[in-house]
Amino acid sequence: MKTILTSVFMMALWLMLSGIYKPMLIGFGLVSVGLVMIIVRRMDQIDGDHVRIFIKPIKFILYIFWLLKEIAKSNWNVTKIILSRTMPLKQNLFEVPYTQKSDLGQVIFANSITLTPGTLTIETESGDFLVHALSYNLEDTESLRDMDRRVTAIESRLDH
Repeated sequence: MKTILTSVFMMALWLMLSGIYKPMLIGFGLVSVGLVMIIVRRMDQIDGDHVRIFIKPIKFILYIFWLLKEIAKSNWNVTKIILSRTMPLKQNLFEVPYTQKSDLGQVIFANSITLTPGTLTIETESGDFLVHALSYNLEDTESLRDMDRRVTAIESRLDH
């Protein structure tokens, strides 16, 4: 059932992205989806490595909207810095602890930091991330703690 649903999703995505519904292109799409599914099946048989996604969908959607708002606010702040005559940069490297239990939660948190203009996750260590800030202030640490708390809230259970 999972294979069929994945194939249907991939075919729908193929059609949506191409925007052309000619028989030859649909045929190429079917062949491509079939080959991908064969390769994925073989990979699963060889390594057995599966990524399990345990997130709370409603909280995740709410988090995405919150993150978009934070990206917009940060984008505005970076724009003001760049357009100011003195360009007040206060670059800083600092460690940000994370509380996510799953790899997926940690990836969401690290990527959320990087998606926010003016900050970049540089390195991951066990227990914290090394983050670079373009214009660091003490509020950055508090807002990253809030982001960490929100990402941890979308995890439904351990990913291991």
